[in-house]
Amino acid sequence: MSSNAELKLDGKTYSLPTLIGTEGERAVDISQLRAQSGHITLDEGYGNTGACKSKITFIDGDLGILRYRGIPIEELAEKSTFVEVAHLLIMGKLPNSAELKRFSDLLTQNELLHEDLKHNFEGFPRHAHPMAILSSMINAVSCFYPELLDTSMHKNHFEIEAARLISQVRTIAAFAYRKSHGLPINYPKPALKYTANFLHMMFSKPYEEYPLDPEVVRALDLIFLLHADHEQNCSTSTVRMVASSKANMFASCAAGVCALWGPLHGGANQAVLEMLGEIHASGDDGCKFINAAKDKNSGKKLMGFGHRVYKNYDPRAKIIKKACDEVLAKLKINDPLLDIAKKLEEAALKESYFIERKLYPNVDFYSGIIMRALGIPLEMFTVIFAIGRMPGWIANYREVMEEPAGRISRPRQVYVGPVNQQYVPIKERK
Repeated sequence: MSSNAELKLDGKTYSLPTLIGTEGERAVDISQLRAQSGHITLDEGYGNTGACKSKITFIDGDLGILRYRGIPIEELAEKSTFVEVAHLLIMGKLPNSAELKRFSDLLTQNELLHEDLKHNFEGFPRHAHPMAILSSMINAVSCFYPELLDTSMHKNHFEIEAARLISQVRTIAAFAYRKSHGLPINYPKPALKYTANFLHMMFSKPYEEYPLDPEVVRALDLIFLLHADHEQNCSTSTVRMVASSKANMFASCAAGVCALWGPLHGGANQAVLEMLGEIHASGDDGCKFINAAKDKNSGKKLMGFGHRVYKNYDPRAKIIKKACDEVLAKLKINDPLLDIAKKLEEAALKESYFIERKLYPNVDFYSGIIMRALGIPLEMFTVIFAIGRMPGWIANYREVMEEPAGRISRPRQVYVGPVNQQYVPIKERK
C-alpha cells in the first residue's frame, strides 16, 4: 500500500511518495524535492540516503542477516563455491550444470593476459603497491579489447566481459605479487579451478608445484565468496557512480579498486595483522592490550571487532571462524601473532565488556588470520578483497547499465564558502 510523507517548508506543504522494498525497508522518495521546493537534503556520508534500487544483496545489520539474491550467506558458504556465487550475483540466478560449465569455461578461456602487457608490469618499481598495479592494469587490459569502449554493445558481449574481468583480475594480482618479490611469472593452468589456480600462480616455484591442499583452497575460496558483495559500500557505490557516466566495465571496476584501497574500507584485515604485530613487538601476549582497549583514554582500539553495518554478530564471521580453525589445525603453524589473535578472540567472545558493546570478531579479523597462515603477505590482503568483490561490482555495473532512466549520478552540495569575492591583482595581494 503506497502512501505519502508530508514536508512543511516556509509555510508550504510538499507531498513526497514513499516506497517499501521486498524486505520491508522503507524510504521517502525525494527525487523531486528540489524541483518542487528549491531545497535539497544534506546527508554527509550518505548514511541515510538510498542512491538506488537494487535486486542483488540484502543486509539487516540489526539481525545479522546477509543474503545474495535472496539466498542466505550461510547456505551459500556451506553448499556453493565462489564461481557459482559469481554467476548468481552477475546473472541473477544459480546456474544449472550447463550454465555453470559455460561460465567456468569462459573463465578458463579468458585467464591469460596479452603478452604485450608484460611491459606494463616491468614499468612499475619493485616496491609498487599491488593495489596500484591492480587498478592500473585493469584499465590497461581494456585497451586490448576495443569493443569495450562501445557501451551501446554492452548486452551483446556482457557475459564474456564479466568472465574476462573476473578471471584476469586474479592473473593480474598474482603477477603483481610475483613482480614485487622479484619472482618469475607463473602462467595459469587451464586444468585448475579458479582459486586453486590463483594459489598456483602466486606460490608455485620453477621446480616445485604449490601443494593445493583442499582445506587451504576451500578457505581462500570461502574468503572470496564471503566478500563477493556487500550492498552499497564505498567501493560499490563508486563503481555505480562511474558506470552512470556510461564508462566501460573495466574502467568502472578499476575505480572500485581505488576506493577499496582506502584504509577505512578494504584495509581492515591488514589493520588486524598490524595490530597483532604491534602487540607482539611490545612483548605482550594480548592481555595488556585487552585491558587497554577497555580504557577509552588509552588510544588502543581492537581492530577487526565490531562492524559499522552489523549491530549483531557479523554472519560472515561465524562462517569463516570455522574455516580459520580448520586451516590452523591443518597447517600446524607455530606463529606468536596467531596465538595473540586467539587470545583476543577468546576475550571478545566471553568478556561482558565486549559482549555488551557487541564488539564481536568480524570477517576481517578471521580472514586476516587465514591469509597470514597461507603465507599471503600483508600488502596483498586488500588485493584478495578486490578479487572477491569483483562479482558484486560487475553485478552492480550491470544494473546501472540496464537502468531505463540511465541518469548520470550528480550529487548536490550545500556551498559554505566565501561570497561574491573580487579579483585582486598580484601586486596588491598581501
